[in-house]
Amino acid sequence: MKLFLSTLLVLILGAAPASAVVEQCRFIQAKPEREACYQRQEKELAAKRKPEPAADTSTAETLQQMRQEDEALYRSMRGICRGC
Repeated sequence: MKLFLSTLLVLILGAAPASAVVEQCRFIQAKPEREACYQRQEKELAAKRKPEPAADTSTAETLQQMRQEDEALYRSMRGICRGC
């Protein structure tokens, strides 16, 4: 039971600084500093949400492989039935 409570306490304390950073800008009195704080937060959130760019070479290789497989399938289908 003590292990559970200590683990729960660590999780709660570990999450507190992350939420404190988000709420921190609200309490800044000077408007320019508060606006700068909000802009920094927006940039951080946008960086976290931005997906990693996919590699174009893998897409091109995948398409080329699919075309080759399609050609092989079409060749095999032509050999099965001609003029049915």
